[in-house]
Amino acid sequence: MKKKTSRILVVVAVILMLLSISPAAVQAADPVSPVDVLNTRTIGQAAISPDGNWVAYTYRTPRSPNDTPGSAYEELHLLNIKTGKSFPFVTGKVNAGNPGWSPDGTKIAFTTHRGENSKNQVWIIPRDGGEAVQATFSPTPVLEFQWHPNGKQIAYIAASPQTERELELKKKGYDFIYYEENLKHRNIYIQDLDKKGEPVQITTDKTIWSFAISPDGSAIAVGATDLNLVDQRYMFQKIYILDITSKKMTRLTDNPGKLGNYAWSPDSKRIAYTAALTRADHAVSQAYVVDIATKTPINLTVEKFKGHVTTAYWKDNNTVAYISGEGVWPTLSLVPANGGNRKIIFHSKDTGLVFRSLEFSKDFRHVVFAGSSPDIPGDLYYWQVGKKIKRLTNLNPWLAERVLGKQEIVRFNARDGQEIEGLLIYPVDYKKGETYPLIVIVHGGPESHYSNGWLTRYAEPGQTLAGKGYLVYYPNYRASTGYGVDFAMAGYEDAAGTEFDDIADGIAYLVNQGMADGNRVGLGGGSYGGYAAGWFGTYYTKLVRAVCMFVGISDLVSKRGTTDIPYEELYVHSGKKLEEMWRQNLERSPIYWAHQSKTAFLIMGGADDPRVHPSQSMELFRRLKMNDHPAARLVQYPGEGHGNRKQPGQIDLIYRILDWYDWYVKDANPLDGPMPPLDISEKYGLNLKKK
Repeated sequence: MKKKTSRILVVVAVILMLLSISPAAVQAADPVSPVDVLNTRTIGQAAISPDGNWVAYTYRTPRSPNDTPGSAYEELHLLNIKTGKSFPFVTGKVNAGNPGWSPDGTKIAFTTHRGENSKNQVWIIPRDGGEAVQATFSPTPVLEFQWHPNGKQIAYIAASPQTERELELKKKGYDFIYYEENLKHRNIYIQDLDKKGEPVQITTDKTIWSFAISPDGSAIAVGATDLNLVDQRYMFQKIYILDITSKKMTRLTDNPGKLGNYAWSPDSKRIAYTAALTRADHAVSQAYVVDIATKTPINLTVEKFKGHVTTAYWKDNNTVAYISGEGVWPTLSLVPANGGNRKIIFHSKDTGLVFRSLEFSKDFRHVVFAGSSPDIPGDLYYWQVGKKIKRLTNLNPWLAERVLGKQEIVRFNARDGQEIEGLLIYPVDYKKGETYPLIVIVHGGPESHYSNGWLTRYAEPGQTLAGKGYLVYYPNYRASTGYGVDFAMAGYEDAAGTEFDDIADGIAYLVNQGMADGNRVGLGGGSYGGYAAGWFGTYYTKLVRAVCMFVGISDLVSKRGTTDIPYEELYVHSGKKLEEMWRQNLERSPIYWAHQSKTAFLIMGGADDPRVHPSQSMELFRRLKMNDHPAARLVQYPGEGHGNRKQPGQIDLIYRILDWYDWYVKDANPLDGPMPPLDISEKYGLNLKKK
């Protein structure tokens, strides 16, 4: 009896001891660090074999701080879906992309460049292994390719090379810049794989942005414009049908605005495509089908659809499948090709997995996709239609040893009653009833939206901020996609109006809920999100203590004259020419309100940005400094464009953002005191010589 009583007392003592341990002690795992974010692997592209048994995929591995500057390495792997076994095909410090299966499923083509000063070409490797063989020898990089259905040819896009005369002028120093003139077309070439001769060029007077070969092999659908300008691709791209034999191109669509993807029906008689509803629609939003013979399109999207269609496929000759973003979840739907009610067959809300594209086997029964969730940055998944989803990879096993902030959907009513949705990451050590410093991360576009997947990256380090004790809010403000065309049009002719008021109302909501400390709020974002940072640091300066503005807009007037997408800006954002709205554009520019700023300003951007010119950052910095602002800093990244592609800029950006928020938001240092250290290179992990 005494032994039994002793055992009971021991058990009770152990239970009491466990109950007395604080949550912090139980929480032995570390939060996500900046190093974790910078080392996160992600799926690049995936292609499923025609029979649905294999998947060729690439994944990206970021470069280390001491590696040569560049974008992430991308390896090619092959995976047997039935066994789950993966085979490395092209690995190491390589950049292999765009895997594509031969029609018989025995070979995989991919793009890569091998050797110093080499250009991207198509290479082919047998599925059963062996050495890769170069298939194209283009003098300019191969930009996109596709197997011909006969399996004996590769069609690809490449730009026209410089002439010998142009090369000689360049050599002598006479390579002047003729702005938006003397442009080279992107052409389609066909390479016969049985012969090593010159490829056949089949387009000459149009710039080809993308293409799809018909299943019968007789024609090619192309997305084309008159000029090789990104603005043309955004706003003037139409679908043409190119007869391979005659090389004759016939326009098929007259879509009024942006064009998305397109796909042939199995019988080669129709094209399914995605496009904007009107010219003013700032994003692809609808699904269409057009008959090749009649050229009459049918809109398959339901009227007043509360989402945005992004990608269309064919299930069979009578059925179209399309992906749409609906709120914070993507969906896959089936709809009759002649129009009718849709049927959702895959809803991310049911699985918790967010996907952006799907790759189908020839019979539409097998699907692979890159998926993410609040606790998975991105892995490869397999779905046999109608059955359970199977995870194929685990690229970031270290995440199992990290503690994450809880992520959930948050909704509130804006000042005019409109419901606004967003995502919230709680501090790792969150305790209900306590208030926390708040960081708002604003997406760009604004033709974009946040889905309920993994939200942490070098420019938006959500989970790292949560690990440092911040509440992190990602708003899908008006003008975002995923909520219907009417919702998205709220920003048309009204930049920084209702759309940014929604963000201000979201801050007020979180403060009123008792979660956020209204005296410790920071806000940041890139591109249009950078514009929001500039607006909140000036116009809404009373709401935020610090902003991190990345590749952001500060002057709508000069932006319209320096961006590489002026017609996109005119047709889907401003709505009127500058001459008709000088005053509004000026008053909706952060530089106009810079004199009243009481917010710490960290301004960052690429020194070679063609989208939001570096002068946008310089203008705002100068206006702040000329008004005696004590806490403004401008950091520019040489060789970078609209976002940092190489690892040095990504490394600096994440550490600099975290330092800025800690200094001015978390620790609430005064604006008129010293700024955070300028040189933060000791945090990079570099092997530097000591003084």
